[in-house]
Amino acid sequence: MANTDLTALTGDYAIDAAHSTIGFTVRHAMVTNVKGKFLDFSGSLHLDGGDPAASSASIDVKMDSIDTGSADRDGHLKSADFFKTDEFPTMTFRSTKAEALGDEDYRITGDLTILGTTKPLTIDLEFNGAAKDPFGNERVGFEGKATILRSEWGLTWNAALETGGVLVSDKIKLNFDISAIKNA
Repeated sequence: MANTDLTALTGDYAIDAAHSTIGFTVRHAMVTNVKGKFLDFSGSLHLDGGDPAASSASIDVKMDSIDTGSADRDGHLKSADFFKTDEFPTMTFRSTKAEALGDEDYRITGDLTILGTTKPLTIDLEFNGAAKDPFGNERVGFEGKATILRSEWGLTWNAALETGGVLVSDKIKLNFDISAIKNA
């Protein structure tokens, strides 16, 4: 956050879902990557410019909003084989720790809950800047990434391939592009 007055950024923010992405990449059939995202989510940030460790984040994702570009695949992901969205409609993240790593880099750790199972998740973030938009909103932007093993949350469905390996990798790469608007 070089050249930024961090104290001016202190406050509470709402994630602007229309200008943000919560996405993922997964290896399919051992040969290609499939990308997807969630279209319906909400969240809030508390930024403390004087003490970044006092910052926090909370995100709620509607699992029925998964979009991989294939209606059949999305339907399978919503089914009992994967996310069981009828029983577990929401995935949540609640931060427990925030760290300033230097320059524009931060790390946020928290509890990720999927299928009723809560496990720790650490997200490496890059601060992309702050600006006042044409509508007078004060915005901040962050880009983040993390990697999880889906089996740790009980997401174990798979199919063996004739040539060896499996249809869906255990490792999932998560990516976040977050734009948030400061509360008035």
